[in-house]
Amino acid sequence: MEALNVEINTLNHDLAIRRFCPARVEEEQGEWEEILKEIDLCSPTDATSTPRLEAWEIDEFVDSFINMEHYDINGENKESPEEEQIVFEMFSMASDGVCKDVPMSLEGDDMEISCSPVEDFQVTDDANRDLVPSVEEVSHGVDQGLHLVHMLLACAEAVGCRDTQLADSILSQIWASVSPFGDSLQRVSYCFATGLKSRLSVLHNNVNTNGTFMNGAGSMEVSSVSREEKMEALQLLYQATPFVAFGYMVANEAICQAAVGKDYLHIIDLGMEHTFQWPSLIRTLGSRPDGPPKRLRITGLIDDDQNLGAELEASMKALVDEASSLGIPLKFSLLSEPVTPSLLNKEKLDLREEEALFFNGFMHLHKYVKESRGSLKAILQALKKLSPTLLTVVEQDANHNGPFFLGRFLESLHYYSAIFDSLEASLPRNSQQRMKIERLHFAEEIRNIVAFEGSSRIERHERVDQWRRQLGRAGFQVLGLKCLSQARMMLSVYCCDGYTLASEKGCLLLGWKGRPILLASAWQVNNVPSS
Repeated sequence: MEALNVEINTLNHDLAIRRFCPARVEEEQGEWEEILKEIDLCSPTDATSTPRLEAWEIDEFVDSFINMEHYDINGENKESPEEEQIVFEMFSMASDGVCKDVPMSLEGDDMEISCSPVEDFQVTDDANRDLVPSVEEVSHGVDQGLHLVHMLLACAEAVGCRDTQLADSILSQIWASVSPFGDSLQRVSYCFATGLKSRLSVLHNNVNTNGTFMNGAGSMEVSSVSREEKMEALQLLYQATPFVAFGYMVANEAICQAAVGKDYLHIIDLGMEHTFQWPSLIRTLGSRPDGPPKRLRITGLIDDDQNLGAELEASMKALVDEASSLGIPLKFSLLSEPVTPSLLNKEKLDLREEEALFFNGFMHLHKYVKESRGSLKAILQALKKLSPTLLTVVEQDANHNGPFFLGRFLESLHYYSAIFDSLEASLPRNSQQRMKIERLHFAEEIRNIVAFEGSSRIERHERVDQWRRQLGRAGFQVLGLKCLSQARMMLSVYCCDGYTLASEKGCLLLGWKGRPILLASAWQVNNVPSS
């Protein structure tokens, strides 16, 4: 074991990341061939070459973690010398009492992280109190952080190459530097290490005789978190950060603006999982100057889940009563059927001529991408044929749907590091609220991106320019939003200087220290005149 540790400690991580790996080419060539069939993705110069990181790319990626705070949403250097020391805060290491190797356990035939409920995490105040680090401690923390990032990249490269022995060895070293209780980098790295471990368990158990990676989750559970826990975490995220509230506010404002002068409204929620968005919309409609609508219908499209349907109906009953008190007749209905083009027709959706039709896509359209963008394209074209007044799109602004595992890993590591850094600025490290948000919400997203393939990988987030192309080719055009001032006012409530807001070609982008996190937009059919 000592010899193994010496080998790993002296491992040249840059070479591990950049080394040629024919196995990964064979694994991912099929994905490239499928994607190249789609018109919306340009062909690479050489689809058979191995995607690898050059030395300058590694340095630029790692440097981006340190210099994140020096850039605004447009990428302009802030040049704030007095903040030079602050940029290292992300990499300051937690005290020895916090940063411990997290024990792992075996469940059946799969290796899984033994993840205790958040309530069981007992951390002393001494271990969590904020300490003012010395210059030496800050420097040491930066070195530790950079070393951790390099190890994560090297492990991801080994996993992509299906070199399970090397990946297991690097991962065993990573556990000593990560913790769900530490600073933001340690916490996000813990989530990515868990994802890498889950992917390794699939590689160990589900590699075909020809060496190709089997699609799907294999024997791995899709999620160990219950729906109730997910909803609790989402509600906590809604209360603690502007990420969810921003999406609700922009989507609702767009609906209200498009509903001016219209008395009969029908909103269809694509993939409804909760009712958090609708109370504020109902109150706004109830107080509009031209009077409340004469009828409001909300239809939720959900998976065939009886428990979810019962919970949503109970939640909507309270909203129906509130709407009635505001003079709005509200009717709520559910459709328990997978969203496919065959579902999206006038008969099944019970569409009526006198109603203004709205489709609401809140962080759900990316799940229709599946294994090729053809599925999403068919759904968008079906929506367009129904001539809706408006389609709202709120999505994560990130490229987590690339054909190569290493590229997805790099992008998602950078993206979620920014999110965890924002949580570090908003909530103390011993906050139970923060632990639930990280473990029950973001850790599940990260695990799905890192560990899963095929139809089981549903967190296929894409960048705003890709959404713009997809929607444009389906027959939609962006509708300029008029709620920038309201969004800025909303951000000021959170008393945190790191959030950034920008408008890009009709879409609003919410970011953290220059890194876009969420996009919000509204779309109308091309042949409908813009108001």
